[in-house]
Amino acid sequence: MAQRKKAVSRTAALEAVRTLLRWAGEDPAREGLQDTPKRVVDAYGDWFSGYASDPGDYLRRTFEEVEGYDEMVVLRDIYFESFCEHHMAPIIGRAHVGYLPTDRVVGISKLARVVDGYARRFQVQEKLTAQIATCINDVLKPRGVGVVIDAVHQCMTTRGVHKRGVSMVTSTMLGTFRKDPSTRAEFLRFIDIEGRASR
Repeated sequence: MAQRKKAVSRTAALEAVRTLLRWAGEDPAREGLQDTPKRVVDAYGDWFSGYASDPGDYLRRTFEEVEGYDEMVVLRDIYFESFCEHHMAPIIGRAHVGYLPTDRVVGISKLARVVDGYARRFQVQEKLTAQIATCINDVLKPRGVGVVIDAVHQCMTTRGVHKRGVSMVTSTMLGTFRKDPSTRAEFLRFIDIEGRASR
């Protein structure tokens, strides 16, 4: 997927940050804030770089010479940072991804790149979980896919109800991960979500 043409110029984005600073009661011209608009716009370019890529592209290079391996492949603890689309506040967490290959596997770093490709967009956790699972399912055509995300939402910890120490867990199970309780249980054992929560 080609990089989307930005509908808003960098100059307009810089001015928008200055406007927000003025709205908050600050003077964007004071020394400590003069470079803030540039820093914020540059940070947004990094935080939301997922819009410029198609995460499915990462999965299209696969390996077939795996000596007939057809058991579960699981990548645990993929750390990610995203942003809540409702409050533009950080979502910070870990994704656990598993799939049952048919006749090909993908490099494990590509699974982490898929997570980042979707995380680096404005998100809600439920949608993020489903997007990762659907992408892997559609491109690799495995027998099953499981994705579990455990994340902390700063829109809940730094504003509103101000509840710290709370994390949200979401899951999407497709194929045999959904239909076969033993496959799902094996995946959940591998990622040890219950044991990690109690530590």
